[in-house]
Amino acid sequence: MDSELYDFGMIGLGTMGCNLLLNMADNHFAVVGFDINRAKAEEFEASANPHTIVKGVFELSSMIQQLKKPRKIMMLVPAGKPVDDVINNLLPLVEKEDIIIDGGNSHFTDTLNRIHFLLEKGIHFMGIGISGGEMGARTGPSIMPGGDKVAWQQVKPILEAVSAKVNGEPCVAYMGKGAAGHYVKMVHNGIEYAIMQLISEVYDMLRRGAALNVDDLHEVFKSWNKGEMQSFLLEITADILAHKDVDTGRPMVDVILDKAGSKGTGKWTSQNAMDLALPIPTIDAAVSARDISVYKDQRNAAAELYGTANEKFIKDKQKFIEQVHDALYFATIICYAQGFALLHKASFELDMEVPLPDVIKIWRGGCIIRSALLDDFYSVYKKNPDLPNMLLNKKIARLLKGKEKKLRTVIRQVTPLKIPVAGFASALAYFDAYCSSQLPTNLIQAQRDFFGAHMYQRVDREGTFHNEWQPLPEHKKEEVEHRP
Repeated sequence: MDSELYDFGMIGLGTMGCNLLLNMADNHFAVVGFDINRAKAEEFEASANPHTIVKGVFELSSMIQQLKKPRKIMMLVPAGKPVDDVINNLLPLVEKEDIIIDGGNSHFTDTLNRIHFLLEKGIHFMGIGISGGEMGARTGPSIMPGGDKVAWQQVKPILEAVSAKVNGEPCVAYMGKGAAGHYVKMVHNGIEYAIMQLISEVYDMLRRGAALNVDDLHEVFKSWNKGEMQSFLLEITADILAHKDVDTGRPMVDVILDKAGSKGTGKWTSQNAMDLALPIPTIDAAVSARDISVYKDQRNAAAELYGTANEKFIKDKQKFIEQVHDALYFATIICYAQGFALLHKASFELDMEVPLPDVIKIWRGGCIIRSALLDDFYSVYKKNPDLPNMLLNKKIARLLKGKEKKLRTVIRQVTPLKIPVAGFASALAYFDAYCSSQLPTNLIQAQRDFFGAHMYQRVDREGTFHNEWQPLPEHKKEEVEHRP
């Protein structure tokens, strides 16, 4: 093919990069992909559908020379140094007004630094979050672009074409200024961590608490996914529980070690929320639960020392399943509420201007946390885009009030069985604290003032105050007593 005839270039032909580029080709864009591994480049080209314009190359300069100007180049490489290495390799090859896109899960602060660095060189840089996994990339992901508006207008037709569609609308929208695209994706992943933790706790409660076998659990999750909680994560959970290990014939879930991995986005969400003083305890609990799972040898030793779950079971299984359903519904809403509250505050504090209704809208299709609940959330934020916390909405309040009692009942039943439910417990604690007009932090303020003179505010007058908490010496007492 002659030079400068390709619409889009991809650096990194792993599964995500390859699938996304093939998706573009199926939507009538001419695409070229680069990978340093020649076999990957050739395999990518060979995997294209007939009558699509696809080329794989293993020399970066070759790809750059064959792109239309301004060039549109996406990286799908691991976060951190690999991204900077690719940028440095591109700089001698690209020209002013070309567009470089990071489609990986980079930390938003790194994205901000890259934006400023490349702006000085006349290069447009965008951080774009992509959710949907390998299949989503191939058939239609949720795409979260942010930053450079000039670049966004250039790539918008391509991204809209390849994204998932809900009611005919593309699941891609401009997420805001600066590193907003990667920030929104980070929070998406934090919510994902939390919901996955809740589902794993449900699996544990029903299996160890109610003695359901894996086939029973498959049916439970399958039925739930047909109801008001329909979601991608429930769908794949049901599928996972139906899968058998080809080597042993056992349920696949039973041959997988209980040590969870992570790539850092959940941790980043927790860290930034703490920097902004915005509580997201259910996301925090999910991150901690993965961390504690890694210490398998220590957990085995502790189990020997303290004993494992009690050998007791919930007697009324069907009633318990119904209670757990409602508890999961309640806690899942809390996960989203925490994530949306973080986006609301970060949008202002980090000057990103994130359009929260659009975020929710594009999460309804293609992404990992897509759920029937998002339609309710979208209607809430469409009416009030500046809502600081979804729990303040009357519609959401009605949904939660109908399930609250079941969550309390479930937690009360499983804790005597020594089944850990950090996700559910943190969701309830957050709800109770947020809905409490009086918290015991007045005592904490008194303690801080006692040992550190950190001052406090009063309920009966304006200002900040310090109290003399230590007993006064005798001569000081006499002075106070003789004051007029």
